[in-house]
Amino acid sequence: MLNRRPTIRDHSAEANLFARRAFISFIFVMMLVGVLAYNVYNLQVLQYETYSTRSNDNRIKVIPVSPNRGLIYDRNGVLLAENQPVYNLEVIPEDVENLGASLTAVSQLIEISDQEKDEFLNDIKHNRRFKSQVLKARLNEEEVAIFSVNQHKFPGFSVEARLTRFYPYGDTLTHAVGYVSKLNKKELQELELQDKEQNYRATHDIGKLGIEKYYEEALHGMVGSQRVEVNNRGRIIRTLELDPPTPGKDLILTLDIGLQQIAQHALKDRRGAIVAMDAKDGGILAMYSNPSYDPNLFVHGISSKDYQGLLNPDRPLINRATQGRYAPASTIKPFMAILGLEENVISESTQMFDPGFFKIPNVDHRWRDWKRWGHGKVDVYKAIEESCDTFFYDIAYRLGITKISDFMTQFSFGDLTGIDIYEETTAILPNTDWKRERFKENWWPGDTISVGIGQGYWTATPLQIANATTIMVNRGVHHQPHFVQIARQDSEIEQLFTEERPPIKLKNEKHWDVALNAMHNTVQKKSGTAHSAFAGTHYDAAGKTGTAQLVSIAQGERYDAKKLQERLRDNGFYVGFAPFNDPQIVVTIIVENLGGGSYTAAPIARQLMDYYFSANPIEGTTP
Repeated sequence: MLNRRPTIRDHSAEANLFARRAFISFIFVMMLVGVLAYNVYNLQVLQYETYSTRSNDNRIKVIPVSPNRGLIYDRNGVLLAENQPVYNLEVIPEDVENLGASLTAVSQLIEISDQEKDEFLNDIKHNRRFKSQVLKARLNEEEVAIFSVNQHKFPGFSVEARLTRFYPYGDTLTHAVGYVSKLNKKELQELELQDKEQNYRATHDIGKLGIEKYYEEALHGMVGSQRVEVNNRGRIIRTLELDPPTPGKDLILTLDIGLQQIAQHALKDRRGAIVAMDAKDGGILAMYSNPSYDPNLFVHGISSKDYQGLLNPDRPLINRATQGRYAPASTIKPFMAILGLEENVISESTQMFDPGFFKIPNVDHRWRDWKRWGHGKVDVYKAIEESCDTFFYDIAYRLGITKISDFMTQFSFGDLTGIDIYEETTAILPNTDWKRERFKENWWPGDTISVGIGQGYWTATPLQIANATTIMVNRGVHHQPHFVQIARQDSEIEQLFTEERPPIKLKNEKHWDVALNAMHNTVQKKSGTAHSAFAGTHYDAAGKTGTAQLVSIAQGERYDAKKLQERLRDNGFYVGFAPFNDPQIVVTIIVENLGGGSYTAAPIARQLMDYYFSANPIEGTTP
């Protein structure tokens, strides 16, 4: 076997090969360095703003800051609606990976009811997922401490300190002041349509009723924001920038909480309503509807059980003062007297004989007077003083419904008074067109007879009657009813309510005096229907009682309350003012199903006026 000769190495060729390979490697490395440099340049220069923003999104958050809601005070500076601090467990849904599992885990730490879970899940369906939603409101100190220790386990969950509405006087002011509660889907849609949604980014509540709703924009304020730095767990490390919110305006009402409490105490457990107005400017001094309810139940979400308790036959959710439709009864007789004088149907000296009933010629039906044997000879003063029905049957018959309706419209009967809450009804001031549209029937003369004493188709709210009486005592000058006079923010004061309507002009201004003097007699003369209720007062009062019949009594039969169901018995009315020569206060009372106004409503008016004039003594007298 032959041995191969060893190959001699070519060192020059190997050196050239190494050099070529090194050069290629260097070129490749330089290309990679170029790519790296380009990417660094691209990230650091070309796309700096993009990645800086994305970085800040992870590190910096912009959080909306809710404004403090404005406070509400009575005319004497007593706080009626305040803000109290509470701790809420809140969730931002988009920051939670598994919401169901997280809710179950949180429930093992803090007791969360099924209703709270259901309400939370319903809220997030109707709201933006980036907006914080309340899972459990009003945490106690122990619950706050337990969750704070475990917060790192629950991204998107946080305990937030917020101010929430509180009404220290509870059910005393519900129908006037109202309340706030959670924003719902419909309200959010309305805010979007009005381009106001951005102002509610940090707000969970909105005014739902009364003054809280009517003055929502003034009370709410303007939302602010803060830029904060957060760590990888979402906790705030520091605040970088703050754009403070503008707090809502404080409202100062015309209400007197002392008088309001007297109204509530006077009605006790009786169904009814009370309106007391400032005769000088139309400001509402007191407005109470009974039964009422505690508005604080609604602030954090009322339970189904509590809400069902309010849906009872007594209808506490209705504001009887502005939404209750009642036959005004004899409280409208002074107005009918003025109209009769204006139209020359009667004069100041006109007398007629009252046998206890009224008949239309060639008609057998008798419209009875409340006094079965009649009042004998009656003029306009005695007719109002003793509340003679027959006298006003005759006036109404001779006037006709068109003149009655046209005249009463000037006093806002059948219309909104314009009071600054939304919960108000027009009630019914009937006329021929109304009956034709409602019942497809003609208006008959007999329909007018009952209207003449505030019965029949005519209905009015206690506020309408108080407003009309205020116009009368001011001899036609119309001061629009209102709750709020002043809005205050820092040192700025704004007069919110100065609106007045054109005055009512009579053909003869002395006709005001006839009606007012007759109302004075009603209280001051022993024969007056309100005399016993106001005997011995240190102020000079005037007024008119009324009894509204709710069911028709057949001819020849007598009214017997004991034979009727409780809710079919007569309503009692009283409307009055004082002092007679310089009216300061007008009061209207309705008491349901307890009989005549002279012994049910008038004594309540006496309590209100006694309090009012003890707090506001008349010059020259002693309380």
